[in-house]
Amino acid sequence: MQKLISSGLIGAIFGLGIAISGMANPAKVLNFFDVAGTWDPSLIFVMGGALITTALGYLLVFGARKKPVFDAEFHLPGNKAIDSRLIAGSATFGIGWGIAGFCPGGAIPALGFGGVSVIAFTGAMVIGIVLARSFDGLRLKPAKPF
Repeated sequence: MQKLISSGLIGAIFGLGIAISGMANPAKVLNFFDVAGTWDPSLIFVMGGALITTALGYLLVFGARKKPVFDAEFHLPGNKAIDSRLIAGSATFGIGWGIAGFCPGGAIPALGFGGVSVIAFTGAMVIGIVLARSFDGLRLKPAKPF
């Protein structure tokens, strides 16, 4: 139960920060990307603040703790390879963010404001997640020698 409460609280704080900062507003995000036009540099401060907060959090958590408060161990990704899957996923994320003005972190809180564009984006995102997971099992494996 403690895990559920802490996860909910952390998610609510994250969503509130996204909403207050303007990251849930696709027009603001697209203006941030439009450097040659109506550029709005204010999101640099949001991203910088997030980077500093994350860096301090990692230093405090991993420097002071051997295990998390509500679990037996930390669950960190083991795969550190820069492979085609990582590059394709990163490119898809960036292209989607640049076209729609939404990323998953901004779209979920924006669902609370409603609107056709965020509902369409979130639906497409869910379909993309399902398709990506279904293709995971279809990856070609090297042929075995005779």
